[in-house]
Amino acid sequence: MRSALLLPFGQSQSFFKVFLTAVSVSSLMLASCSPQEISSQEKSETSSSAVEVQQSSPTTETAQKQPDVVYVPTPPEVVDKMLEVAKVTKNDVLYDLGSGDGRIPITAAKKFGTRGVGIDIDSERIKEANENAKKAGVTDKVTFRQEDLFTTDFSEATVVTLYLLPELNVKLRPLLFKQLKPGTRIVSHAFDMGDWKPEKTLQVDGRTIYYWTIPAKSTTNPQGNLSS
Repeated sequence: MRSALLLPFGQSQSFFKVFLTAVSVSSLMLASCSPQEISSQEKSETSSSAVEVQQSSPTTETAQKQPDVVYVPTPPEVVDKMLEVAKVTKNDVLYDLGSGDGRIPITAAKKFGTRGVGIDIDSERIKEANENAKKAGVTDKVTFRQEDLFTTDFSEATVVTLYLLPELNVKLRPLLFKQLKPGTRIVSHAFDMGDWKPEKTLQVDGRTIYYWTIPAKSTTNPQGNLSS
């Protein structure tokens, strides 16, 4: 048998109070420490997880190149005059560089039966142009390609239309001279081509249209500038 420790009533009561006090203090210490310890641990684990996620995420993604020009549609009356000055026919292949909603190739196809190609870097504009071609019933004559103007091949064009910016026209000019055949017609809405003087300049409702033709190769240098 185990022996029991017997204390007088007063001493037992005092002992009991001391015991309860010790237990309470211990509980308070545990209560005050445990959340901090858990919180620190959770923070450590969360930080580690965040680092792991960051390290496992791709650091290099190919972003779509943004357009160099804010899209502004060419008014219909200007489109008509551009096609008129270029004397577009059903035998032509028209390339619209920066084609937007596709209105120039679509109009040429509807009015003259011209085969057209629109080049634009903006996927939304390409989608819109294809929808417009479908509505106009000319999907058999026009196509639209999401490409960079400065890397695309437009060498089959007999007519090129533009509505860009002056610096882009000048930058594009050597490619036009390099790729296009002599006699190819070029029509630009609003902006010229630097020191390459246009053969015709027209005004339509306050808007300017410039017209050139690609000269014989012997009259140009490799940079696409006219020889003196």
